Amino acid sequence: MIKKPYLSFLLLSLTAINFSTLAFPLSGQVFNEKNKRLQGVQITINSKQTATNKQGKFEIDLDSADVYQFTFQKSGYYTSVHTFNARELADGKIPNSVTMVAKVPNRTLFAFGGDVMMGRRYNQPKFDNSVLIHEQTKEEDTKAVLKHIKPYMQLADYAVVNLETQVADHKPTEKAPKSVTFISPPETLNALTWAGIDYVTLGNNHTFDYLDSGLKSTLEHLKHSGLGYSGAGHNEETALAPYSAKLNNSDYAMLGYVGWEGSARPSQTASPNKGGAAHGTMENITYSVSQAVKNKQLPIVQYHGSLEYTDEPTGVTEQRLKSAIDQGAVMAVAHHPHVAQGFEVYNGKLIAYSMGNFVFDQYFYSTPHSFVLYVWMDGEDFHRAEIVPVYLQGYKPTPAIGNNRDITMKRLKTLSALRGTDMLASGGHGVIQNTTDKVKTKSNKHRLEVNNSNLAPLFTLPWQASVEQIQVPKNTSYRLGSGLTNNGDFENFVSFDSPERGWWSSSEYEIAGDKNNKYLSAKSGDESHWFGMQNFRRVFKPSNPMTATFRIKAPKGTGVKLYWQGRKTRQKFQEALEQGEKHLVKQVELESNEWQQFNVDFNSPRIGYRSYRILLEIDAEAFELDDIDLVEWQTAYTKDSVPPRVNHQAKQATYIGFQKSISGSVNLVLSE
Repeated sequence: MIKKPYLSFLLLSLTAINFSTLAFPLSGQVFNEKNKRLQGVQITINSKQTATNKQGKFEIDLDSADVYQFTFQKSGYYTSVHTFNARELADGKIPNSVTMVAKVPNRTLFAFGGDVMMGRRYNQPKFDNSVLIHEQTKEEDTKAVLKHIKPYMQLADYAVVNLETQVADHKPTEKAPKSVTFISPPETLNALTWAGIDYVTLGNNHTFDYLDSGLKSTLEHLKHSGLGYSGAGHNEETALAPYSAKLNNSDYAMLGYVGWEGSARPSQTASPNKGGAAHGTMENITYSVSQAVKNKQLPIVQYHGSLEYTDEPTGVTEQRLKSAIDQGAVMAVAHHPHVAQGFEVYNGKLIAYSMGNFVFDQYFYSTPHSFVLYVWMDGEDFHRAEIVPVYLQGYKPTPAIGNNRDITMKRLKTLSALRGTDMLASGGHGVIQNTTDKVKTKSNKHRLEVNNSNLAPLFTLPWQASVEQIQVPKNTSYRLGSGLTNNGDFENFVSFDSPERGWWSSSEYEIAGDKNNKYLSAKSGDESHWFGMQNFRRVFKPSNPMTATFRIKAPKGTGVKLYWQGRKTRQKFQEALEQGEKHLVKQVELESNEWQQFNVDFNSPRIGYRSYRILLEIDAEAFELDDIDLVEWQTAYTKDSVPPRVNHQAKQATYIGFQKSISGSVNLVLSE
């Protein structure tokens, strides 16, 4: 047994190998918001260029690549950037037509990102991961973190993030009496401006982490950064004061708040004679929003509240944001849960209930899935929103592609639909329109082929499609489930110069395959090899049916053992990794030298554990692995052709399971 397997991640320089270099044809179509075909749109795809014809169509031969970034440009329209992986373009066209938004007088494009910090694991990583921000090269390294999201943020007239950290050259000696505190280098602010950010809100629970000295340092660095800011100050009056952003003949009042005072003393919120974040009480929000309206400003509220890692806002958060709209706010954007939550168009105004992370070092499996929110405002009127899915790969914000796009967009579409807000598709993005008209849907039939298996992924379905009917072979039952890990298909495991940090290996490996099917290839000098989840799954359903699924290729007779390992309720994280008991789920022996699929059923821990993970022990010096995931089943088996709607996770299903192995077609009816 390996005593410290978590120390063995990324022992080899990870570069994809053996990828095809053949060119392939690709086509697509571009429209405006009136559904008119756009001619003359200039399109850049990586290093190649083309343009749309009279029908708004384009065709181009593309060279094989890991990632394809499309830039759509036309005079009189806002530039649009979309990114895809090879598998998404495998059928020779972009997944959806692209809609471009016209530039008109008084229209402003805002871009919002979520929580930002560049301290802690960026310079002192866990699991023996590589350092991202070095002391000697902080200026270059902080910019490198934002390199792949910069093309998206710099398109906006005004780009906004939540600065959830204090800023200082050196960590202050005195800090608040709390377990988690953040400090980031001043170069963080330079990197944000370089990436196109214009304003940061300070209304959050980490603005006062290092008390007055940290707040003073942060405000001083912000004054010289060129960034606008609000949401904190040396006293309550300055903390509640808005920042004025004059954009396209409109004066927007940028307001930021934290939703609770905090239990530590001194508190994290400002008072008449003490600094801190603006306290977002109903009274303070009502007062500051109404004052901005009296001053003929258009208030945009950013609020830090609700509970971490949850699917829905708390009732307090929802009411405060809606009350802000009632008082005259033109938009409300919230954060703090560190995961994405849904949207609502309330009285014609947009509410985003949680932005998730933008630049953050959390290693939980749910927190990398995030988004950039584009909002077009015509003065005080909400015109349109566009959701750009984001995945924090190795703590770096990157455009979410492939399965990561599907996970984020299905979640946002489902949670928004619960509030009567529809989401459409434009290229690789989601769209929310300001309309009371019900979006027209159409039904399509889709055939899902299953080859002697009791499980099949649903990632091939369009994210915007809802499964309305499922017809399985006679005498077969099915259930729906969600994958709990990330990038286990290895398609973009090493993309964007930032290897995935959610898995660990006890020996060297490479990412092999071709542009449409990549896999992990490992070699070890030992007879036994470990591979599995780098850390524990924090949010899970206790006593729930689970399936560990993976494909493996190794010499015939190779033994493979699957374990689950948990972190007990009061157990230290490091202790659990090093000493936590590994519970054997199943032991198998490979029957051939070819690829073999395994779907291993077990139940998640019932009580006594706060998190768990799965591990594979492979008795071979070399092997290949693909499509590894941990599936949490959201429904019980059923034969009903109408899928169960027992929870919103069932609507976001990424897997379908069968009570017995089947070969043949599963017929689906999709609504999109």
